[in-house]
Amino acid sequence: MKINDFKFRISNFKLSRGLSFLPIVYCLFLFSSCVDDDDSTIAPKPRAYYRISFPEKKYVEYDSTCPFKFQIPVYAKITRDEHSSSEPCWLNLEFPKLNATLHLSYKEVTNNLNSLMEDTYTLASKHQIKASGIEEQLVSKDSTKVYGLLYEIGGNAASSIQFFLTDSTKHFLRGALYFNSVPNTDSIKPALEFVREDIYKMIESFEWKGESPMPSSKAVK
Repeated sequence: MKINDFKFRISNFKLSRGLSFLPIVYCLFLFSSCVDDDDSTIAPKPRAYYRISFPEKKYVEYDSTCPFKFQIPVYAKITRDEHSSSEPCWLNLEFPKLNATLHLSYKEVTNNLNSLMEDTYTLASKHQIKASGIEEQLVSKDSTKVYGLLYEIGGNAASSIQFFLTDSTKHFLRGALYFNSVPNTDSIKPALEFVREDIYKMIESFEWKGESPMPSSKAVK
């Protein structure tokens, strides 16, 4: 059926009932214009993300009654973990402007080092459902007896970086980075790369208290 025939039949139908003809003509004119105009297609715009202005990299030493110390960026702050099940040396390294938190939990080693390491691996591997892959990096610093593993979790995982540090006899520290937003690799990538440098700096400067420092070696290999 041609559009002209369609218009004619509709007009006869409406006029036979004494209704106004002008609104029908106007609507059909708009319809025919949309049908004939191939250039009126609207293309969706690509998704964009807010640009983040990052602060200058500067670090200060964090020290407390806990059996470890390390350097933190001046634009971050340390707070105590207030969760009901938290222990005295469970800390949160918060990045307020980046909406991110590095959760740190300390445990004393009492013939349970293997189970602590297995728990860390289990918690990291839980993100494999959303992850595109998990890369492991060895942490080995003989000068201060700091050893461990760092897990970098790719994809839209809730936690992008996790790690543990230990002296293999007395101390164990676990870290897990979370952004306080829906996991999206594209949106958090700039902030993640920025915070990753701070985590590496923290690990490289990490020391157990009471250990005699020797000439330093690279922390993350």
